[in-house]
Amino acid sequence: MKTMGMFDDMLRQGESLFKDAVALDYDYIPKIVPYRETQQRFVAEAIKPLFSQRNGKNMLIHGPPGIGKTVAVRHLLKELEEKTDEIIPIYVNCWQKNTTFKILMEVCDQLGYKFTHNKKTDDLFKIIEEYLNKDSVVFVFDEVDKLEDEDFLYMILEKIYRKTILLITNYQEWLVNLDERIRSRLTPELLEFKKYNGNEIKGILKQRLSYAFVDGALQDDAFDKIAKKTIEMSDIRQGLYMLKEAGNIAETKSSKSISLEHATGAIKKLEEFTIKKTDDLETEERVILNIVKSNPGKKIGELFETYQTNGGQGVYKTFQRKIKKLADNNFLHVKKVTGGKDGTTTIVNTPQSTKLTDF
Repeated sequence: MKTMGMFDDMLRQGESLFKDAVALDYDYIPKIVPYRETQQRFVAEAIKPLFSQRNGKNMLIHGPPGIGKTVAVRHLLKELEEKTDEIIPIYVNCWQKNTTFKILMEVCDQLGYKFTHNKKTDDLFKIIEEYLNKDSVVFVFDEVDKLEDEDFLYMILEKIYRKTILLITNYQEWLVNLDERIRSRLTPELLEFKKYNGNEIKGILKQRLSYAFVDGALQDDAFDKIAKKTIEMSDIRQGLYMLKEAGNIAETKSSKSISLEHATGAIKKLEEFTIKKTDDLETEERVILNIVKSNPGKKIGELFETYQTNGGQGVYKTFQRKIKKLADNNFLHVKKVTGGKDGTTTIVNTPQSTKLTDF
C-alpha cells in the first residue's frame, strides 16, 4: 500500500495563492512608488548637476520607520542605472555596515574590486578614489543613525570630486551630533518623509497584493482587517508582513483564498513576536521602558529621578546607557534638544508600537 507523502496534497493541487511573493518584501522595488513623487523629485534635483559634470547636492532624508524612504530612493537609483553609465550608484545599509572599514569594503565589492585582503582603511579608500573620480557618483547611506563612526564621510567629502551624498535616517536630530568638520562640509538639504495617511496605506497594500497574489486570492474582509492594523501601526512593513503571513497560513490549510481567519492569524503572530521581543529585555531595561511608557515626552533627567523614586539602583551614566540601548533597538525614540534654559537635553518617547522589522 502506497503511503501518503508529506507534500502529496500540496503537489497534487499544483496551485498557489502567490503570484510573486517577493513583491511583499519591503526591499522590493515596484515599478511605481505611489505617494512619494514629490520627495523623489527633490532627490532627483539633488542628483541632476552630476549629469552636467558638476558636483551634486547632499541631502538628509528623515522620517519614521516604514514610510517609504528607502524604497523611494532605491527606485531612483534603479532608474539612474538604466539611464546612464557615467553616474555610479552606491547603496550601503549602515545597520549591516556600521564602521568606516566595513563601508569601504562594501563599496569596493560594489565596484567589483575583490583584492581587499590585508588592505587597511587608507589603502581601500585610495582604490575607491581612483575608481570613482573617473566618473560621478551617488552615495546612499541608509540607517546612518546606526553608524559607529563617520570618518568615511569626511574622506568622501574631501577626496571624491563629483558626488551626491544621500543620508537616510529615522531621526533628524542625528545631524546635530555629527562632527562639525563633517557637517560644515556636508551642508545637506533636509527632506522629510511624513507618515502615510489611511487611504495611502490602503493604496500601497492594494498595489503590492496585486503583484503578489493571483486575482481574487484575498477576501475583502481579510484585506480590511490587515489594512486597519497597518494604519494603526503606521508602518507599511508591518502590513506587508501580515499579507505574506496570511497567505502562508491559507496555503498551509490548503485554502483556495485568504479569509478573515487567516488575516487574524497573521496579526496574532505579529503581536506574539512583539511580546517575545519585549520579554528578551533584561529586568532593569523593562523597568526603564515601563517608566518611559508612563511618562512619555519627558527629559532624561526627569525620567532618572522617577527611576530612583521607584527604587532604581543604577547611576545616571548606567541609566543613560540603558536608554541608548533601548533606543538603538527601537523600543524608544530619543531626541536631543539644544538651547533653551536647560541647554542641551534629551527628550525620550516611545514609538507608537514596536516594529517587527526593526529587530
